[in-house]
Amino acid sequence: MGRDLRTFLQLLEQKGQLRRIVAPVETDLEIAEIANRMLAAGGPALLFENVRGSKFPVAVNLLGTVERVVWSMGMQEQHELEALGEKLGKLQKPRPPRKLQDAIEFAPLVIDVLKSKPGRVFLNPECQQVVLQGNQVDLDTIPMIRPYPKDAGRILTMGLVITHDPEDGTPNVGIYRLQKQSKNTMTVHWLSVRGGARHLRKAAERGEKLPIAIAVGVDPLLIMAAATPIPVELSEWVFAGIYAGSGVQLAKCKTSDLLVPAGSEFVLEGTMTPGEVMQDGPFGDHMGYYGLAEQSPVVHIEAITHRRDPIYHTSFSGRPPKEEAMLAIALNRIYTPLLRQQVPEVRDFFLPMDALSYKLAILSIKKAYPGQARRAALAFWTALAQFTYTKFVIIVDEDIDIRDPSQVVWAIASKVDPARDVFIIPDTPFDSLDFACERIGMGARLGIDATTKIPPETDHAWGEPLRSDSRVAEQVTRRWAEYGLEDVPLAGVDPRAWGYTGR
Repeated sequence: MGRDLRTFLQLLEQKGQLRRIVAPVETDLEIAEIANRMLAAGGPALLFENVRGSKFPVAVNLLGTVERVVWSMGMQEQHELEALGEKLGKLQKPRPPRKLQDAIEFAPLVIDVLKSKPGRVFLNPECQQVVLQGNQVDLDTIPMIRPYPKDAGRILTMGLVITHDPEDGTPNVGIYRLQKQSKNTMTVHWLSVRGGARHLRKAAERGEKLPIAIAVGVDPLLIMAAATPIPVELSEWVFAGIYAGSGVQLAKCKTSDLLVPAGSEFVLEGTMTPGEVMQDGPFGDHMGYYGLAEQSPVVHIEAITHRRDPIYHTSFSGRPPKEEAMLAIALNRIYTPLLRQQVPEVRDFFLPMDALSYKLAILSIKKAYPGQARRAALAFWTALAQFTYTKFVIIVDEDIDIRDPSQVVWAIASKVDPARDVFIIPDTPFDSLDFACERIGMGARLGIDATTKIPPETDHAWGEPLRSDSRVAEQVTRRWAEYGLEDVPLAGVDPRAWGYTGR
């Protein structure tokens, strides 16, 4: 593919979005504290070149702005993400061409898929320039960080965790937090619905160990592909190829048949024995709290391979803004066409960063019949897997700017009768990290219909909203400076108050 972590670092440096830190720093708390302040300021990516106790530099905050996430995908503007979402939507539910023009329009998509087929590097892949096996394996040489004072240990966060289905060999590529337990063991924290967890259950049924590989320091575009859990029967490698426009170059592991990105900075190869667990955590998580300690599957690391001069890429969770929140904002734009395909009446939707980028969703719809808002909310919760844990859904009319909190709050205040328009679905499977739930893993969902009501939703006339005369409004805008008011901004409430960074 010709892309890797280093080409992205070069791009950031060319754009003035990378700061090299030569002062000595600690992996314990210090790197995270510096990065946290940089994230809050919307500052550049950081490359720590003098890490105490390690000979390897540490890169962090690479995807700390939506702009840099867009760059990582080979794009320049956020609106390009929706075009990508439309392409993925066609792959998700392709319809047979009904006429020649349909076939002509579908042909480029087929070509994109063919170009996205992964390639293989058989001789001397960069990720295996150094190979350490057996007694040479020592996770302490890798500069994993500990972000928060009460974290249980050092973590690996930005690695692609790769497993194969024991039955048919289908790969799964996910991003999960791993905790270092010893010089050659780790625990992996994943939800039971994730692909890696399913593979481990299948391995248990067959009485087999599960091979696993963790690729660290990869092209950030691969991280985006792994973070896009959309229901398409294609591997994450093909997704990444569609994102990039060319196939990912893969190399076979030294100790298993698993394939990993050939340009990875580090690869940890190992096995998992079904049923073997150790205590994992507590750790700071995306909800803004320390998660609970729990028993998690153990990974035995049997080999470490890396480039001759590897760069360790890391990140950490926490209350926004964090890198994961920036990824979520970008994914929001990709998901929009996919959601419209599942729920056609949806005009736009938004997951505010301050609501953790997935706990609250705001949808605007073109309302045509009574009860449609409730239907849209219910359809949203089942449209895509990543919406399963969205706790609140607010439905508004299509003329409401869902990224302007003042308009959304006005719609709720002026159009909602709580007895009629608020509905709760109790006892549904939920995020185990959500402490607000009375029972961990089980919680309720709440929908709010903040649309204009039509019969039989109401039996009285609805007032007409106040609007400026469009001709006069345009005239006033044109003459604003003539009034001597050029120093007074025309804009209203800044939508960035909700963590939004541009349409």
